[in-house]
Amino acid sequence: MLLQQRCIRPRPVLALLVVCSIVTLFCLISTAQAQKTYKPVLHGKHWVAVTGKPLAATAGGMTFTRGGNAVDAACAMLAATSTMWDTLGWGGETQALIYNPHTGEVKGLNALGVAPTGATVQFFRDKGMAYPPEFGPLAAVTPGTPGGLMVMLAEWGRLSLADVLAPAMQMAEGYAIEQSQADNIEDNRKILEQWPHSSKVFLPHLQADQPEQRAAPVAGEIFRQPDLLATLQKLVDAEATALAAGKSRKEAIMAAYGRFYRGDIAAEIVRSSRESGGLITLEDLANWQVHIEEPVSTNYKGIEVFKLTSWTQGPVMLQALNLLEDIDVKSMGYNSARYIHTLYQVMNLAFADRDFYYGDPRVPPVEPIKGLLSKNYAGQRRSQINMERNDATVRPGDPYPFQDDKNPYLELLKKWNPIPPKTEVVGTAGLQQVNLMTHDEAFLAGTTSIQAADEEGWVVSVTPSGGWVPAFIAGTTGIGLSQRMQAFVLDEALNPFNVVHPGQQPRVTLTPSMALQDGKPLLAFSVQGGDAQDQNLLQFFLNVVEFGMNVQQAVEAHNFLSYQMQSSFGDHQSEPGRLELTYKVPEWVRAELGRMGYTVETVERTASPITAIWIDRINGSFWGGASEEGEDYGLAW
Repeated sequence: MLLQQRCIRPRPVLALLVVCSIVTLFCLISTAQAQKTYKPVLHGKHWVAVTGKPLAATAGGMTFTRGGNAVDAACAMLAATSTMWDTLGWGGETQALIYNPHTGEVKGLNALGVAPTGATVQFFRDKGMAYPPEFGPLAAVTPGTPGGLMVMLAEWGRLSLADVLAPAMQMAEGYAIEQSQADNIEDNRKILEQWPHSSKVFLPHLQADQPEQRAAPVAGEIFRQPDLLATLQKLVDAEATALAAGKSRKEAIMAAYGRFYRGDIAAEIVRSSRESGGLITLEDLANWQVHIEEPVSTNYKGIEVFKLTSWTQGPVMLQALNLLEDIDVKSMGYNSARYIHTLYQVMNLAFADRDFYYGDPRVPPVEPIKGLLSKNYAGQRRSQINMERNDATVRPGDPYPFQDDKNPYLELLKKWNPIPPKTEVVGTAGLQQVNLMTHDEAFLAGTTSIQAADEEGWVVSVTPSGGWVPAFIAGTTGIGLSQRMQAFVLDEALNPFNVVHPGQQPRVTLTPSMALQDGKPLLAFSVQGGDAQDQNLLQFFLNVVEFGMNVQQAVEAHNFLSYQMQSSFGDHQSEPGRLELTYKVPEWVRAELGRMGYTVETVERTASPITAIWIDRINGSFWGGASEEGEDYGLAW
């Protein structure tokens, strides 16, 4: 009897623990599904336009009302965000995924500039640099956004270049600047003061005899850019001249392209850049071209997810999905310790591969993308995961055997260090830049995001960037040049595929995303934020497909943030084991992750400004989502 009592008495306690565990797991999932949102879902029958700024979303909506399709609207939003310097300018880079309903295909647009003539490892080392600089004319690759916009419009749009540029031209004439950008300009005034044309545009109140007075515009002030307006007008004039000569719509748009890259605009970019120590030549601009390319993809439980290839970081998300496909993440519970740990370790493996193997596929050596995206390779890498503790020593794998090839860099692979040696970062003409951005700012910096979809079936996802404040403005063009050169490395031991070389594209963090189900569009999504992009997009995707969140819930969800991958900017450092969580993750989950070897930081909000569109095929409508963080905004009809 005593034995029986001893056996029976603990049962209510054990049962209670089991019930509590089940209830906790249910609550985690239910909370995710029933979560209230700060912003409403955007419901549209005809179209949706979402981007990083309210005025730019308005430009997309205006373009739809003029009869444009989703490509036209995306181009109008791209032009508007570039004019607003929304972490990009006109001299930056553009990358996009476009679903064409008439062919049923997803195509990639590669409008990333290349390193100019003279941009060699030796050139930067002779200047005492460990990496190419963060800002200034030497930080610039060739401008890509103007060409990307015009090619995208010519290939898949309906409207004229004049129609699509109209909102941006009105803004260049003068628009009411927002608080965040006005303050950003003031914060960077010391750098902008170095360059006369940048100072003229960004610092209208600069007075030499009153250095303490604010030089940047204030919120609500009409911010005018007459030089940029003149450049955009030149493009529109080139199109009009070609149309008057009997050229087709596409030929007329490409006439504007020619004026930018081979005409008077190109000449002024080169003159002003070289005058200030830059390297871009007329030949660099004339020879550069936009590439329409096949994206890469993987199938995750019946959903085909598309990314641009290894010149972006996009394939890391595909690698992560391959690793996760045979793991039941849903049963772990949303943002449980086990779930966060699993995703973190999966991303460690994928990002270690990114840090060593990703680069420009058009320049030798050729990246092993087939092996990297092999499901069998994912199986091998999955077996290396320690499910109990964080592994701070994760290294790149060897994907070559999974594409029947031999790795030419085995010796470099053996010596690879997850934490690069710390070096002093210097800028143009030896100017110290270590205070331009902190490591965290560099890790999260840059980019806006653009999503557009319409009832004809066009779906577009764009992640443009480059040429952000503090931008070097190229003479009288009003064009702020890119700062993407800093994404290159000078030491092949870090990444033999991404060493700077004239004519080569740097590996970028920019990563538009699209998902199809049964051959039809399901999701278009992207996010701002440097190296943090694909880890945020992975969590967003799982929020929707595994935890049943609607698109607005998923973009507002509090993601965790890992710093274990190497930063693509600034000092290129990594911080193994560092993990940011928000207060919405329970204290006991944070404590458990600490016991598993993580350095846990609790913050009010991790950076995850995601924009997305979900296509509701059952009801024939769209659901748009824009993060409540920052100024992401959308319109729908």
